[in-house]
Amino acid sequence: QIVLVSGHLDSWDVGQGAMDDGGGAFISWEALSLIKDLGLRPKRTLRLVLWTAEEQGGIGAEQYYQLHKENISNFDIVMESDEGTFKPAGLGFTGNAKARDIVKQIMALLQPINVTDVYDNADGTDIDYWMRDGVPGASLRDDLSKYFWFHHSQGDTMTVQDPNQMNLCAAVWTVVSYVIADMEEMLPR
Repeated sequence: QIVLVSGHLDSWDVGQGAMDDGGGAFISWEALSLIKDLGLRPKRTLRLVLWTAEEQGGIGAEQYYQLHKENISNFDIVMESDEGTFKPAGLGFTGNAKARDIVKQIMALLQPINVTDVYDNADGTDIDYWMRDGVPGASLRDDLSKYFWFHHSQGDTMTVQDPNQMNLCAAVWTVVSYVIADMEEMLPR
């Protein structure tokens, strides 16, 4: 059984793609690194996917889906971060009411960093295939007030990244992915 965390590498034609979506790729990598460094071994597999060709029609996501859809019942949740890595506000979630209640309980664990909200609907081109087939999905929600200052622009460079805000985003990603991967049962569908 798999808990999938992800971001994609746009390599947009201007800028560096550091915020969109290098940040999402980085926090997904960091989540798994933190779990490993802490010596934690969840009951389910945590899988990192760094998507390609999202801007060219989601080609990488479609290919991955085609290769793995026969095992769709083993995917517990698919998580994608693609709205930058600014100060996190919560989690967008797509799934049934029982699964949403569980995710709300998990998000309550993040009260010490004041990131507990669960919003309707996860967003993510790369996880849409899975969510359409009933796999619960999650997306990081963060402060978008500056997102379009840099999105697909020459300004999307490493200088946009705030290490403290990225650490908070990675903390959210780490807690959510680990707790779901270590629960006795998969999220209800």
